[in-house]
Amino acid sequence: MSFSSENNAELSADLPDTLKPDNPLWYFALAFWRQPGVQENCLILQHQGWSITRLLSAAWLALNNRLYTGTEDATLTEWRDRVTGSLRAVRQWLPKTNLDYQDLRDNLATLELDAERIELALAWQMLTKNNPEDSTMQGRETLIRHNLEAAAPFSGSATGAASQLNVLADILANFPKGALRP
Repeated sequence: MSFSSENNAELSADLPDTLKPDNPLWYFALAFWRQPGVQENCLILQHQGWSITRLLSAAWLALNNRLYTGTEDATLTEWRDRVTGSLRAVRQWLPKTNLDYQDLRDNLATLELDAERIELALAWQMLTKNNPEDSTMQGRETLIRHNLEAAAPFSGSATGAASQLNVLADILANFPKGALRP
């Protein structure tokens, strides 16, 4: 497989010169992902077309009393589609039961995690650049639910994902507060 230099130039021209992969959104993602039920429900949503980065961004903003609008930078979306999504698609395409592919699957999983970390760094950069206002919504649970629904891939998809969103919202409502401010 080869990529034309034109396609690479188009993507890299929009990538920032500096990123902060070690940021509060990344650390929140790591802590949240370890909570019982998060990984399972996020992966179910991902299989339904949801972006885990959007969910994590929405959740992190809610915990910091900030509104998530669902608007994303084109560079972030393009990275998700071209890099993270492509790595995931190749990894998932390889046969799981054939041990001859296991090393390649493992290496792709590592690369996919690296791509997700850059994706979260791009999200962090966008969120801190745009720095959403504090929410005026009454109640932490209301804001959490609103933000999670705003992460939906398209209008109406939150309805079909109510079970997973409820689990994530409950976990977030009880998530410890910390130094996670933007």
